[in-house]
Amino acid sequence: PGLKMEGAIKTVVGQFITSARGKENLGAKNFQKLVQSQLGNIMSDTDSSSAVKEMMGGLDVNQDGKVSFQEYMNLVGYLATSLSERKSGTQNSAAN
Repeated sequence: PGLKMEGAIKTVVGQFITSARGKENLGAKNFQKLVQSQLGNIMSDTDSSSAVKEMMGGLDVNQDGKVSFQEYMNLVGYLATSLSERKSGTQNSAAN
């Protein structure tokens, strides 16, 4: 039997590895491709390169111009929380 949660985690990790092309971090171009191809249905402005660049800047905690796996997981966690709040109807104004 397929384990949905396990599959979801493997997908999240696999997308990062594929997008980073074997490197430890996502550069700006690969981050933008990942966001546009994989997150367009749950995020707005993914087709705007300036919006994606701004998002990357917010995720890039150490300001090295790249998104590490841990920084990427911060985005995944934020999106999961946002989806959960939307589905349970407890979305607060801070989540916008």
